[in-house]
Amino acid sequence: MSRRVTVLVAGVVLLLGFGLVGTLVPVPYVAQVPGPTYNTLGDLDGDPIISVAGRDRNDVSGNLNLTTVGVPQRPLTLVGAVQGWFDDEVSVVPRDTVYPPDQSVEETQQQNRQAFLTSEQSANAAALGELGYPEKVVVQSVADDSPSAGQLEAGDALEAVQGTPTPDTDTLDAVLTAIPAGTAVAVDYTRQGEAGQATVTTASGDGRDGSFLGIGVLETPSAPFTVDIRVDDVGGPSAGLMLTLGIIDLVGDTDLTEGAVIAGTGTIDADGTVGPIGGIPLKMIAARDIDAQLFLVPADNCEEALANAQPGLPMARVATLEDALTALATFRDGGTPSPCTAGD
Repeated sequence: MSRRVTVLVAGVVLLLGFGLVGTLVPVPYVAQVPGPTYNTLGDLDGDPIISVAGRDRNDVSGNLNLTTVGVPQRPLTLVGAVQGWFDDEVSVVPRDTVYPPDQSVEETQQQNRQAFLTSEQSANAAALGELGYPEKVVVQSVADDSPSAGQLEAGDALEAVQGTPTPDTDTLDAVLTAIPAGTAVAVDYTRQGEAGQATVTTASGDGRDGSFLGIGVLETPSAPFTVDIRVDDVGGPSAGLMLTLGIIDLVGDTDLTEGAVIAGTGTIDADGTVGPIGGIPLKMIAARDIDAQLFLVPADNCEEALANAQPGLPMARVATLEDALTALATFRDGGTPSPCTAGD
């Protein structure tokens, strides 16, 4: 065999070897892609994403879609990474930015899921506060072995203990501190607008004075109905704004969309502050793909959103829940909501 043929064969073998390595060996990166969108006014697998108990949901039209980022679970190879770097609809990022090295994938997913559940709570508080419902001490959880099990339920608003009003958690703590453990106490509550009274035999407070009811509570707006949110496959806090708008649309007095397809993203605090999120270029692609007529952008994401603007997708800058509601009202009236501008 001549030297030229030998070199050629060796080159082909090396090329095939590198190609095989590039398609099989994973690299320390992950690909992010536009994820599914979920209409908070609609259903998922036959069940409402936002369900309401204690009153009828409003008959609304249109969409209020939360947007997501997808992360394919298969390992990313060198070839896949290179392809992703040249694809406008794929973001290739270091794996550690998505899955911290000190956590397993399952632990990270669980953490993201918990962040979503916390955002549900904030969305409910922001929505009910916007609608004018008063803050009360509301039961969040009742453990199976709690002295209140079978007597109180999540969603109950505590009105009084032993005849003493409990308008806030400090007052509730003070009342319970003055009651010896093992005392049968009368707890007045409101459940979905109906007054009730439970008798709870208090337990010891793990080293503290007085007694406790064995419940988790939070000062939050309370309404004569309960709201439940079901989106099992979404993690992180970025759905907060769109969940809040969905709740307001379903239990408020205004059809927020009047048939339009609205998409958006953003965290929400109980006071209605809208916070920034990650992956907005991919979320805007997802919104474009469902023909959204308006995309709600957290104010702190405006610069990145402008740099990745999608043709035919108008954007509205929102820093608060009030901004989002104003943007929707302006859009319904045929106007142009406050846009993202250079320098945001």
